[in-house]
Amino acid sequence: MKGKSLLLHLGLSAGLMVSIFPFYWLLVMSTRTTADIYSFPPKMWFGPHLFDNIAGVLDSIDFFGAFLNTLFVASACTLLVLFFDSLAGFTFAKFSFPGKRWMFIVLLATMMAPAQLSLVPSFVIMAAFGWVGTFKALIIPGMANAFGIFWIRQYAEESVPSELLDAGRIDGCGFFRLYWNVALPILRPALSFLAAFTFIGVWNDYLWPLIILTDENKFTLQIALSSLNGIYTTDYAMVIAGTLMAVIPLIVLFLFISKQFISDIAAGAIKS
Repeated sequence: MKGKSLLLHLGLSAGLMVSIFPFYWLLVMSTRTTADIYSFPPKMWFGPHLFDNIAGVLDSIDFFGAFLNTLFVASACTLLVLFFDSLAGFTFAKFSFPGKRWMFIVLLATMMAPAQLSLVPSFVIMAAFGWVGTFKALIIPGMANAFGIFWIRQYAEESVPSELLDAGRIDGCGFFRLYWNVALPILRPALSFLAAFTFIGVWNDYLWPLIILTDENKFTLQIALSSLNGIYTTDYAMVIAGTLMAVIPLIVLFLFISKQFISDIAAGAIKS
């Protein structure tokens, strides 16, 4: 048993090192120059150029403007996804209505199609609405998604007791009150994961903002950072520093959400 435990800990430690190394390398390269990045053997320790690279990023792009744009879009999309996906997932899980089975099959089928196939139709629709170049074109199409509905539906089916809903109905609760006061508190761990998944996805989205945004003042972080790549030469140390600045909020979010996620699971285990 001790040998198996030792092997398990060694395997977990090795996996942890492999997972952490890209972030460590990102941090190291952001403190170096482009010449250092190309040097061999590679320089594995921190250098003195972090603040120079950050200053270069701030001089080259409107980083804080793009940061606020991305924060607004990602936050709005996340809140809307949490509401609409949880509402739809709860309905699919705990209520019967005509066409439920076929609607869910169609929902699952949309998950199989590559997102790139919808780019042209989505752009045509946004142009017809006059939303090209606006934040509406980023937020409204992303206000619900098939994965989130599927995820909440699967979680609610197992976690929300039908007896609890029946008791709520006896007490006079309507549909929305059952959803808001009974289901949502139970769905908190699933919502925590969906919030992190959605926020990170929107924060890192590059292709759709690149297509739909036309005003530099409304560029998101990924679009703004892509402009650091020169036509003939690129200061990769500065690009990596900008990437580090964009990743730090996601790391903070992940640490917060993961702590909340674990605490919600533990609370649910104690209650059960």
